[in-house]
Amino acid sequence: MARARLAAGMEDDAMAILEARHADPFAWLGQHALNGAYVQRVFLPTASRAEIVWAQGSQTLEQVHPAGLFQGRSSEPLPTPYLLRWQDLRGEHQRHDPYTFLPFLSDLDIHLFNEGRLLAAYAHLGAHCRTLEGVDGVSFAVWAPNAERVSVVGDFNGWDGRAHPMRSRGQSGLWELFIPDLKVGELYKFELRHRETGLVFTKTDPYAQEFELRPSNAARVTRSTFQWQDEAWLAARAQSDWQHAPMSIYEVHLGSWQRDEEGNFLNYRVLAERLVDYCQRMGYTHIELLPVMEHPLDESWGYQVSGYFAPTSRFGTPDDFRYFVDHCHRHGLGVLLDWVPGHFPKDDWGLARFDGSALYEHADPREGEQKDWGTYVFNFGRNEVRSFLLSNACFWADRFHVDGFRVDAVASLLYRDYSRKEGEWIPNRYGGRENLEAIDFLRELHVVLNERFPGILSIAEESTAWPMVSRPTYVGGLGFSMKWNMGWMHDTLAYMHEDPIYRRYHQDSLTFSQIYAYTENFVLPLSHDEVVHGKASLLDKMPGDTWQRFANLRLLLSYQFAHPGKKLNFMGNDLGQGREWDSSRSLDWQLLEVDWHAGVHRLFADLNRLHRERTALHDQDFAPEGFRWIDCHDAEQSVLSFLRWDRGGGFVVAVFNFTPVVRRDYRIGVPAGGRYAEIFNSDAEVYGGSNVGNWPQEATATAWMGMEHSLLLTLPPLAAIFLSRQEE
Repeated sequence: MARARLAAGMEDDAMAILEARHADPFAWLGQHALNGAYVQRVFLPTASRAEIVWAQGSQTLEQVHPAGLFQGRSSEPLPTPYLLRWQDLRGEHQRHDPYTFLPFLSDLDIHLFNEGRLLAAYAHLGAHCRTLEGVDGVSFAVWAPNAERVSVVGDFNGWDGRAHPMRSRGQSGLWELFIPDLKVGELYKFELRHRETGLVFTKTDPYAQEFELRPSNAARVTRSTFQWQDEAWLAARAQSDWQHAPMSIYEVHLGSWQRDEEGNFLNYRVLAERLVDYCQRMGYTHIELLPVMEHPLDESWGYQVSGYFAPTSRFGTPDDFRYFVDHCHRHGLGVLLDWVPGHFPKDDWGLARFDGSALYEHADPREGEQKDWGTYVFNFGRNEVRSFLLSNACFWADRFHVDGFRVDAVASLLYRDYSRKEGEWIPNRYGGRENLEAIDFLRELHVVLNERFPGILSIAEESTAWPMVSRPTYVGGLGFSMKWNMGWMHDTLAYMHEDPIYRRYHQDSLTFSQIYAYTENFVLPLSHDEVVHGKASLLDKMPGDTWQRFANLRLLLSYQFAHPGKKLNFMGNDLGQGREWDSSRSLDWQLLEVDWHAGVHRLFADLNRLHRERTALHDQDFAPEGFRWIDCHDAEQSVLSFLRWDRGGGFVVAVFNFTPVVRRDYRIGVPAGGRYAEIFNSDAEVYGGSNVGNWPQEATATAWMGMEHSLLLTLPPLAAIFLSRQEE
């Protein structure tokens, strides 16, 4: 090395640059005042010659090391930003010198990030196309407090970590670099050198907003050009009274809802057209997507997220997904996303041990590992992790207009001993099992979302008796809008699995839900978790011969739609699909050519229509005033009957016969006289039933079951009937 050509005392800096271990490259590269003059230093690995070019002239740089270290001198400062022009084995290149640009992260943003309050961290960290000092390029920022050096690597520099070392922003742990002249579409990662060990490794961007197609995992520079057209939807959502509105959620795994003729994934835009048309015909109000955040393995269904800020590239670009959401909104459908803030996979190119240390996770495996899923647990007590997760929720609401989140595995967040044996967990500071930091995070999350995005929903998948999950934070609740009613789901499916002859002994499985039905705002889920891993499809859970199995399925769905609570069904439930869900293939749409399945399909559409049109079936889902038993004690005949009320006094009568025996002259009480007619019968022939039912009739003044009037009904086998009092 021609060390004599370097200023005295600069040899160590030069070697640190050449060896890619310099912690502050901006202090040496670029243009600096030196001994009454100015020096320009450039490192261009493998370059054989280089010059600086500006509007009024150019300057040839002296090569001071054959690895590509160049230096120039001038008596006056050269106008910045200036262009570099150089020759290497790949030819001639030209770009502006990145080491002449000022920092772009503001002190305020850095402060907020370190305090856990940078709610739009996605607008600052990661990669962003921007213009600085009149030059177009891409800014990169990443959090890596235990790194000695961080570089941006990509196709644009031959994935050479020496080429673009980043600027450290002091004690914040943040690193940044603006690389001029880069374009949308560039692939990139971060190369890090650990401060203590000197270990060098490559990571993908935690804040990346687009990735290349799996199994590759590089981030991609992206920029949206999408023009939203859903202003009316968002305005209406902000004023919505969702607690009293109908809500029937269609849970969808995009990779297996439909595929093309060759078995390949469909694009978000194609899915939008087909899925929205289907949901409109079926009468759903919302689509809930299993995680669409980028993930490495199809088999994880999206629950092991590697790119929290990027829609998976399996189905297209971020703007393709924006089209999907916009199309749903313009056709009256809300979009809910499955969100996984509790844990993340251990892939060595992802979040795990990001800067060589336990950064996003706890270091102690008793806190930082979820062994059931082979994942790491987020460290909710770390401010920068809170900035990451809070801004992630805001990102999907802000940049993709989603209407809410179903938060996965909330119990695993709440309890430090979740799925852990004695000695495998650490108590909190009070000696308890509650994860105090996660609880604080969930409450803060809901305060943030409700303030910034009026009308947005959050739904907890929470399987324990944790109190006030769906109560406001200001009264001590966690702040969720709703909670999955896992107890109702387990009890109901267990009851339906029983042979009808034994159901008389299990009537409490159906009636018990009313003991706690109004302690939370409940969603009644018949979800993907119940039709996979050997649990059998809903149809195959039902006992009896073919006729009875389909009748039982129709009865189950009718009971769900009559019971208080918002509704959720996984795709395939409305087809009466017989096989378990297989994420690697499309649903069995050909079943709709079979009468039994077509009957379930028609029934589902009619239930959605009734749910939407009959106010009593949705208006008071979360209030005890919306429900009254007519008779819950007829276990001997396995019959249940109840009333659903709206706030205006309207009601629907619902009666269920859980045996294959026709019950004739079955008397039930009703709250008023008048003429009553069936508005729904799951045994109708059009659904595949035996067509047993009731003509309209006048209620008699015969007191029954604590009511002054009554009806004498014929109850069809394994069926539900809904009746309504007809006005004059």
